[in-house]
Amino acid sequence: MRSSEFEALLDVSARVGADPALVQAAGGNTSIKEGGTLWIKASGLWLMQARQRDVMVPVALDALLDALERDDPSTEKAQDFVIADRNPSGLRPSIETTVHALMPQKVVIHVHCVETIATAVQVNGETIAASKLSGIPHAFVPYARPGLPLAKAIATRIRPDTSVLILGNHGLAVAAETVAEAELLLAEVSNRLALPRRKAPDADLAALSRLAVGSNFALPEDSLIHDAATDLASCRIAAGGSLYPDHVIFLGRGSFVAAPGETAAAIEERHRGEGVSVPPALLFPGKGVLVSKEVTAGALAMARCLSDVLGRINEGARLRYLTDAENAELLGWDAEKYRQELNRAGKTLQ
Repeated sequence: MRSSEFEALLDVSARVGADPALVQAAGGNTSIKEGGTLWIKASGLWLMQARQRDVMVPVALDALLDALERDDPSTEKAQDFVIADRNPSGLRPSIETTVHALMPQKVVIHVHCVETIATAVQVNGETIAASKLSGIPHAFVPYARPGLPLAKAIATRIRPDTSVLILGNHGLAVAAETVAEAELLLAEVSNRLALPRRKAPDADLAALSRLAVGSNFALPEDSLIHDAATDLASCRIAAGGSLYPDHVIFLGRGSFVAAPGETAAAIEERHRGEGVSVPPALLFPGKGVLVSKEVTAGALAMARCLSDVLGRINEGARLRYLTDAENAELLGWDAEKYRQELNRAGKTLQ
């Protein structure tokens, strides 16, 4: 029998997961600690499905925390701490289980809020966050790979009263003793960090249709995806590289910005000739975006996220892009390979 708070968490998870300004694709996770068990969203599943399928995994909290204190490498995946007889679906715990375990509050909500990301990717993001979150016990945690490295980085910055984490180049986590308090805190922090979004020109659909001829690319259904290319300030930022992990996981390293005169067919041919993967999304400056006809739901969600984030960043802002090593680390990491496989198989929407 599930508690009323557990049921409330499922409701909030579904609401938060359905809001693209807070969660995209299989990103983000929620948790609740009850009776020595940490219930956390499973890796690779979508929060918006929380009321439609089993998405929560039971983890032995004390055992996990003890292992973290010993610096046990098994905490990286947290799979060894799953309570098997209460996990009939055989789900794997979120890659960020250790982060949730470290926060002492009963309820934790972690999101990839576009308002937060637009601040957290800036070189002076910590200063900006501090000025906007006055009165809220928070910590800014510089970028670390999601999972155990991030948990270790948090452990050095968190205080007993910390209820908000601004995660550099990543997102936001809020914690409270009740689901209702956590949801209210999430709304408060998101509102305080809100940034105006530039108005992007409309996409040139006729030109894009011509650029797609003879290729495996087509127009996206979500018109907001085009903003990353039609708004030239956003397009220049996108050309600089990757800004946050889930972009890398679902769209690959950086963004592909087409050169003048390039067509989608020519881009495909060149990539195949070089023996490299064709990007799932192509940005044509001033015109818009084309997406692969085989694009996954996860990649589409992240293409929309790219426009949502970039449109909120001032053109002159100093940004901290993920390094080559950080990009490679994400693409080669076992836990993220699992998420990528779910994404490719389309299992995340089942």
